[in-house]
Amino acid sequence: MTPRTLALTDPLHDYLRQVGFREPGLLQKLREETLRLPHASMLLAPEQGQFLGLVARLIGVERYLEVGTFTGYSALAIALALGPSSTIVTCDIDPDTTRIAQRYWREAGVADRIELRLGSALSTLDAMLSQGKGHPFDMAFIDADKENLLVYYERCIKLVRPGGLILVDNTLWEGSVADTSDHDPATQAIRAFNLAVHADPRVDMVLLPIGDGLTLARPRP
Repeated sequence: MTPRTLALTDPLHDYLRQVGFREPGLLQKLREETLRLPHASMLLAPEQGQFLGLVARLIGVERYLEVGTFTGYSALAIALALGPSSTIVTCDIDPDTTRIAQRYWREAGVADRIELRLGSALSTLDAMLSQGKGHPFDMAFIDADKENLLVYYERCIKLVRPGGLILVDNTLWEGSVADTSDHDPATQAIRAFNLAVHADPRVDMVLLPIGDGLTLARPRP
């Protein structure tokens, strides 16, 4: 027994892959295709995808917002976890990787539930806020450029309902956040984000060592 999170050795990680979650075949196919791309490191860990889907079911998500689509793995994981009445809005700037996403959404039969908005995520979020409808989403997932994490987070605080959930990927950044000699702009931005969320009285929060670090923030009612 140990009071700290267990380090994942390669054999233990292999064991986790075998019994720790159930990855649908189409998600596995998308993951394997994505791993052949130049920026494959941007891909979500499969256990994270299944975690997102389970959490979405637990809190009764009907409207889901995503900042950063890539090849659509997380959006597909959520769509497969939710019912036909659910709605997904996902933002990205890359028409090439999102074409892969749309192909898999169509194959899964969920494309009619996923709205892809190409362009600046910040502009997309601000446009939604300008509609003045107030907290239209139950859950948001941020997995985009790290320098704008705090900006995206502040927008999502206004877009996600109280009692909903905001999740943010890569918040451990391969351990670089704990390396005081690392002054890369992305690393510094993630450190600043982690400190800000930790001190934010508007939310309940936890940073989980799953994948590359996953922060959960629940806007308080």
